[in-house]
Amino acid sequence: SLSVLIVQLATISRNGKPVQMSTRKGEYITLREVLDEVGKDAARFFFMSRRISSHLDFDLEIAKKQTSENPVYYVQYAHARICSILRNNSMECSREVSLERLSEKEELFLIKKLLQFSYVLNICLSTQDPYMLTVYLQEVAESFHKFYDLHRVLTEDEELSKARMVLIEAVKIVLSTGLDLLGISKPEKM
Repeated sequence: SLSVLIVQLATISRNGKPVQMSTRKGEYITLREVLDEVGKDAARFFFMSRRISSHLDFDLEIAKKQTSENPVYYVQYAHARICSILRNNSMECSREVSLERLSEKEELFLIKKLLQFSYVLNICLSTQDPYMLTVYLQEVAESFHKFYDLHRVLTEDEELSKARMVLIEAVKIVLSTGLDLLGISKPEKM
């Protein structure tokens, strides 16, 4: 069966100021121009970052930034950072890792956040709206960055290091899967 979803209009802006457009005068910015200016990943993420029933304010300058202000960059950077840690790690992690060693507040919060993944996907499926997935991926990235800023993954304690490696591998799987579902690339280096 075919389901047609009607979305709200988007306002395109630069540095917080709306770009003036007029269909009667033939003055407008095409989707191709947006894609050329900000790239496919940023355009997709920004367009999906609001409910389909909500108006979207799309700031082209924020979409081009390579900072935490740009939500797609922030999520992709978390993925790339984890890939770098995993790539540069020589530690062998078996399935016999004691996850009870993960007891820091940020570790537990990150685990709880990861456990919400299937719930978020079910909401997206039932509403036919990917908005919740974009919000969730930003929350996972933020939780990971907070954890990473406060705690070393590789420590003198080998068992703790192994547990943290398993944790960040789980974060990578969730980010990777979420980005795949949204059709957004998942760079391993940035």
